[in-house]
Amino acid sequence: MNSLESRKQLLIAESEINRAQLLEEMAALTAGVRTVTARAKSFGSIASAATVLVTGLAAFRRTRSVLGAAKPSWLQAALKGAGMVSTLWMAFRSRRRDQNDQ
Repeated sequence: MNSLESRKQLLIAESEINRAQLLEEMAALTAGVRTVTARAKSFGSIASAATVLVTGLAAFRRTRSVLGAAKPSWLQAALKGAGMVSTLWMAFRSRRRDQNDQ
């Protein structure tokens, strides 16, 4: 075996090592993306549930303020806005799920 053939064999071996390392790094990256996606989904679920709770509280407070004929407070306006955000979030999530199912 001459020096060119041995160099060629070393380059082939190095290429195989680099290929294996790349595959390992891609697997680690994929696992990281899955973890982040799962956390984002759980955060979205928690945010959605919290928004529904806040909307329910807003409806309860709105009923009490109508009975008392009080001027709407900034808290009621914020809760109403949160309810609107909840509605938009739910619509966006369902639309995104529909697109992912196709």
